Amino acid sequence: MYAGYGFREFEIGDVDVVRHEGLYHLFHLILPNHDYIAHAVSKDGLHWQRVKNALFIGEPKAWDDDMLWTMHVSPDPQKPDWWRMFYTGLCMRERGRVQRVGLARSQDLYHWEKDDSGAYPLEIPAGTDYEHSLDEGRHWVSFRDPFCFHDDGQAYLLVAARVNYGPIIRRGCVALVHERAEDQFEFRPPLFHPRRYDDVEVPNLVKLDNRYYLIGSIREGVKVHYWCADALEGPYHNFHDNVLLPQGNYAARVCWAEDRYLIWNFFFKSLATRGSHLMAPPKELVVNHEGELRLKSFAGFDELVSKSLTTSELTPLQTLFDNPHATGTTDDAACWFGSESGLELFLLQGEYENFILTGELTMEGSGKCGLVLRLNEEGDGYYVSLDLYKGVAQIRAWRHQPEGGFEEAYHYEQLQAADYIPTGDPHPFRLIAYEQYLEFSLHRYVLLTLADSQFERGRVGFYAESAKLRVDQLELKVCTPPPSQSYPEDMPNY
Repeated sequence: MYAGYGFREFEIGDVDVVRHEGLYHLFHLILPNHDYIAHAVSKDGLHWQRVKNALFIGEPKAWDDDMLWTMHVSPDPQKPDWWRMFYTGLCMRERGRVQRVGLARSQDLYHWEKDDSGAYPLEIPAGTDYEHSLDEGRHWVSFRDPFCFHDDGQAYLLVAARVNYGPIIRRGCVALVHERAEDQFEFRPPLFHPRRYDDVEVPNLVKLDNRYYLIGSIREGVKVHYWCADALEGPYHNFHDNVLLPQGNYAARVCWAEDRYLIWNFFFKSLATRGSHLMAPPKELVVNHEGELRLKSFAGFDELVSKSLTTSELTPLQTLFDNPHATGTTDDAACWFGSESGLELFLLQGEYENFILTGELTMEGSGKCGLVLRLNEEGDGYYVSLDLYKGVAQIRAWRHQPEGGFEEAYHYEQLQAADYIPTGDPHPFRLIAYEQYLEFSLHRYVLLTLADSQFERGRVGFYAESAKLRVDQLELKVCTPPPSQSYPEDMPNY
């Protein structure tokens, strides 16, 4: 998880990533000040080096002299090899209550110049479908988080805005602004107004398999959602479950990385819209057979592997609670274990901190099962609970709390949960633990993705309660730790 450097680790705000000439370029806000847009580069998408900051707030009395908010970087359609950054600005004169969209240009992604030609900033004019004055709605003007989308030779801006009708807290929409010619824009009716949310923040639009997928972040649940349509201007509809990233993940941005789409976002460690922020590793954005968006684990993690351990090196499994109803056996191909009554943990040999655990899980019976990681000898650590019948995955922190007194001697915290459609056996899984970052995939798709630092190292394995399990193709890959929080020496300086 990227958190920054310095005397005090700053909080990562909204992010945007561009892949260019073998490097990932990260642009992100700095919280809580919002006074500049930072820039970092990475070779692998996991380890970052800060470089020259991209933009700063304007001089006093400028339209953006208060704060800078979410940005989007994309190629300039009018100037080959140039880049454009649309960004949100606030003005002190209005106490930051009116949001506008400005533009900066660059030839190399490192040096940016704001457009002062008079064409910008863009702001919502009167006579449209959108709130445009402080007398409306919540008495501030939403027009932020621009995203530039190119389709059939045309350029469009998607912007988080609010319609000027309906219940106050259900006016959030995605505004559509058509760039008819260079720096000339026409406001169109909303691309999407779900009539459900206060805002649809940080909109994105991607075209996959000839369908348009709209992605947005929703404050009410602190999740990332998506909708789809057969035409750019809709109508957009959602599936029975249109959550793309589970609770705590926010402000997702999509970028094209040579041969695939990657999605990036920051994570609220408090699972609320206030608290510390960290940028999560990317995931690959794909479409399944039903036309639904899904996420796959980032292939870059495999480049961190220093050693691979197979079943023969990870076994025999060790029980932790000495449950007399528990049994287990192992051969070179698979592990069998279970507990007829009560809970038992079945732990692999060794202790681990940064690793990738993969395998195929099959369960007999209707009991409970899951994975455990970073456990100590008391069984304190992380528990990944799997309901293979209802299709629910959850991760919890569970430990003894000696200072808790008589009735609160334990800490039992659900960190994240996700639903999925159950399928038949076996259940291929992938569990990643890398520093604070935890990720769990089932049937090739990411279900859980979060940051937590309560447990740093320990035993890894499985648990069963009134269930019998079989694990095939078990493999644990040990990953090299990240560099210390200092500037890597092998990155260029700019």
